Amino acid sequence: MRLSFFSIVILFLLFLLSCSSNKPADASDNKAGADTAEVYDLNDIEENGELIAVTISGPESYFQYHNLDMGLEYMLAEDFANKQGFAIRMEIAKDTMELFDMLRNNKADLIAYELPVKLIKKMGFLCVGVVSDTANASWAVRKSSPLLAESLDEWYSPALRVEQQKTMRDIMSRPRIHHSASLKPRAAMRKGSISPYDGLLARAASTLGWDWRLLAAQCYQESAFDPEAVSWAGARGLMQIMPGTATQLGVSVESLFQPETNIAASAKYLKMLQGQFSDIKNPAERTKFVLAAYNGGTNHIRDAMALAKKHRRNYQLWANVSYFVLHLSEPAFYKDPVVKSGYMIGSETYRYVASIMARWQQYITGVRAKPVLLPDASRMSAVNSFPAKSRKKNRFTNTSTQIISRSDSIFQIK
Repeated sequence: MRLSFFSIVILFLLFLLSCSSNKPADASDNKAGADTAEVYDLNDIEENGELIAVTISGPESYFQYHNLDMGLEYMLAEDFANKQGFAIRMEIAKDTMELFDMLRNNKADLIAYELPVKLIKKMGFLCVGVVSDTANASWAVRKSSPLLAESLDEWYSPALRVEQQKTMRDIMSRPRIHHSASLKPRAAMRKGSISPYDGLLARAASTLGWDWRLLAAQCYQESAFDPEAVSWAGARGLMQIMPGTATQLGVSVESLFQPETNIAASAKYLKMLQGQFSDIKNPAERTKFVLAAYNGGTNHIRDAMALAKKHRRNYQLWANVSYFVLHLSEPAFYKDPVVKSGYMIGSETYRYVASIMARWQQYITGVRAKPVLLPDASRMSAVNSFPAKSRKKNRFTNTSTQIISRSDSIFQIK
């Protein structure tokens, strides 16, 4: 059989392609950590104004506590960024391989997590900045970021690590809240009233469909009815609203010490949280989720719900979900694939909800007030009422300073 000229040409081209495809791959092509991302070095970061660091969530690396970023790796990365004059943004990876993938694909500029030096080199990256000689571990950047690597090496010293460790211990050991008034925590109410702010609390609670005494119980838990209270994290006023939350709500930070503004802002925020948990059909259960999110953050509560669902528990019941909230400080829980926001000091949120619900029940049985029906969502309470006016001056208006620690009875479950 004769082949035409064109057929011969086509066969020849196919032969060449076959030879090309069988050519041994270059060593750099097979290298697991080959630096395939485009060049993005220190000058680019400076121009952009933001350093993106990726880490793995954990008590020693990175977590959020009262809307604040915490963790030694984060604090070190923040210190470096601040000294360079740009902002820091933290991203969370699930595992070591995801750390490398994010760095390789330009989704992060720096791995702010101590990894074995041998592994970093094997993956084709540079060991930089934070170095643990005892564990033979280091942070990492791409080889295409030599200026960033040089800057990190010049910045870091073991003394800096010790300093940041001490700072973190100091922060975590601070008293939860500073009071501006001479305040003796109390659980018992004056006859006919709970606080000087009962009317404001009742007005705000009506917008939520809550028994006003539940909001009063939360207010007590937050500040013990001190309008000038300030937490170590910067939360302010009766309902301990963070400045960032105030800005989000369109409220000036300076006005947070005004009782009416603070309580109204908290009601607005609680209403927002109610919407975020509208999938919880039972209003009584939804309220517990809202309280938990107010304290611990919506994302962490959603993580706990995901864990409950994964373990085939009814994730619409707080009794089930609170178990996972309580245990989100354990690696077996916060490292689970369904968890998106990582480590959480869940014990505080767990106690927070339990304490408020217990105090609310105490207020229901101990306050003499005329029953008044609230909106339909108040079905969570069989008895709803507005408060009577206090006939006596409240003693919380004295002026001096007292610090109440997290271990004081005010923050414990009765």
